[in-house]
Amino acid sequence: MHTLSRADARRIAVRAQLLDKPRPKNLIDVVRDLTLLQIDPTAAIAPSADLVLWSRLGASYSPEHLVTALENRTLIELRGMVRPAEDIALYRAEMAQWPGTGDVAGWKRAQSVWVEDNDVCRRDILALLDRSGPLAVRDLPDHCARPWKSSGWNNNRNVSMLLEMMVLRGEVAVAGRERRERLWDLASRVYPDGPAVPDGDAVRERNERRLRALGIARAKGPECPVEPLDVGEVGEPATVEGLKGTWRVDPAQLGQPFSGRAALLSPFDRLIHDRKRMVELFDFDYQLEMFKPFAKRRFGYFALPILYGDHFVGRLDATADRDSGVLRVNAVHHELPFTGAITKAVDSEIENLAEWLDLQLRMPL
Repeated sequence: MHTLSRADARRIAVRAQLLDKPRPKNLIDVVRDLTLLQIDPTAAIAPSADLVLWSRLGASYSPEHLVTALENRTLIELRGMVRPAEDIALYRAEMAQWPGTGDVAGWKRAQSVWVEDNDVCRRDILALLDRSGPLAVRDLPDHCARPWKSSGWNNNRNVSMLLEMMVLRGEVAVAGRERRERLWDLASRVYPDGPAVPDGDAVRERNERRLRALGIARAKGPECPVEPLDVGEVGEPATVEGLKGTWRVDPAQLGQPFSGRAALLSPFDRLIHDRKRMVELFDFDYQLEMFKPFAKRRFGYFALPILYGDHFVGRLDATADRDSGVLRVNAVHHELPFTGAITKAVDSEIENLAEWLDLQLRMPL
């Protein structure tokens, strides 16, 4: 059992996410180390996946690098996440036995029954993709015998929901995008060949990779639909000063030197994705305000958390106005007092962001 101070735990988390001073050099290596990039269409400043890569690689990163890696299938899109293509082997066994074995949750069984009820539509989609894929959702037939019912915006979006479950079955995959719209094809034409890693081994390997990417995490957490926040029993147990319960820590991160820097993070960055861990380790409560009415926003539509060393020191409220060629900074909200060194480092990072976006920087008066 390791005993860590909160500073130790924060630095492990920051270093594992490649946000300490030595910057990585290679995009593919970054994605392998992080295990995933979350795709989100919001581009108030830049798409989240690009922001995550820029915050690690700096000015050497161009969004075209990510486009190329997806086009040549070095990276693959799976359930709204960009992952290394070789990681598909870790999901094949799970796909083959969807919705699962043993004590399967009721909602998963219900999804499986819905797919079975719409088997004719599923087969029609597979046949059309085989002949003519890749295709957008609008090009696929809706022959569903039983519509998808939901209280949310997915109600009656039959083909979209069926495709999502066909992904879980390993039958179809995202083959690319036209602008922001996904193009679908047979998974056999998108995913790399290779045998499936047996299910138990695959789960453990995914947990190990997730812990290496997070540095420190809880063994158990709430169920998440795509990517878990917890890591099971991999790594080694640790307690964190002032916090209840036991954590799991990547032993490779213990005792390593730490040299921090300033970084502007996407609201979907993996360092802050687990909001509970963020509050516990960093004492930083972040909520994305894009869905709040304007009058109820405190920090801005798409405020970027500002990391300095192993602390979140503020939030950047900025907008990329591409029509005017301007990165408009509305406010820099201070979470902690800014020293001269913090101010200089953060200002430099904002200037670097504007330069990377090829926009003129406009600061508030």
